Amino acid sequence: MKVGIVGLGLIGGSLGLDLRVQGLEILGVSRQEKTCAIALDIGVADKASTNLSLLKEAEIIFICTPIKAIASTIQQLTPHLPPETILTDVGSVKAKVVAECSQLWHNFLGGHPMAGKAEQGIEAAEKNLFINTAYVLTPTPNTPKEILNKVAEIAQSLGANLSICSPETHDQAVAWISHAPVMISASLIHACMQEREKTVLELAQKLASSGFRDTSRVGGGNWELGVMMAQYNKEELLKSLLQYRQSLETIINTIQQEDWQNLEQILKSTNQERSQFLD
Repeated sequence: MKVGIVGLGLIGGSLGLDLRVQGLEILGVSRQEKTCAIALDIGVADKASTNLSLLKEAEIIFICTPIKAIASTIQQLTPHLPPETILTDVGSVKAKVVAECSQLWHNFLGGHPMAGKAEQGIEAAEKNLFINTAYVLTPTPNTPKEILNKVAEIAQSLGANLSICSPETHDQAVAWISHAPVMISASLIHACMQEREKTVLELAQKLASSGFRDTSRVGGGNWELGVMMAQYNKEELLKSLLQYRQSLETIINTIQQEDWQNLEQILKSTNQERSQFLD
């Protein structure tokens, strides 16, 4: 089977590495000739080009561009494709993407492999990136079952843990566990930098270790992706942030009132509940 990948960055490159190992022929497209050359050199793709016409023979194509470029990429791509070609994306927001892209191509299925790391670009691509990570597929009532089955088979072949839900449910869930944490983490970094006493700030920076590193990691990540999360999942992100603000105000009030018993109960509860979000 021939598989196309548009966007040879971390996710697209890692997909190519893993799918080639399975014996699939990978056709990769990037905007930059340099990226295409690297893809061929490190084994991400069998063929690579800056021209989307390379993908005319692909049976399934993964759109691995930034969220804002998914729809426009499909518009440029579809004139080259036979009608049976399956298109899927890897964007972290689904409702708006699926609604738009399903109108552009009848065989479109929204997808979101929830794997990644701080480094970006094709140089960061690695084998086995998706093992034991979540891979969400978001069909609509109009999605043909055979398309869902084919993309699900590929996702599972990567070693990922498959979940299937509506685009709307996906966006509500990731607002809590992915998009809101980026904004909360960024807010922590921003608040720390408001410290006016230079010696205090410098000491805080010197002392920062695992606790701060873990809490601030996503807030210090890809800022372009963070902006797109907010733009494309605005409503659900705001809901989660407003609820978070309420919870933070509860803790602030508890400390101001020196209600240590209530604070203890809150922290005991979160200590127990955290495990429900982590495998």
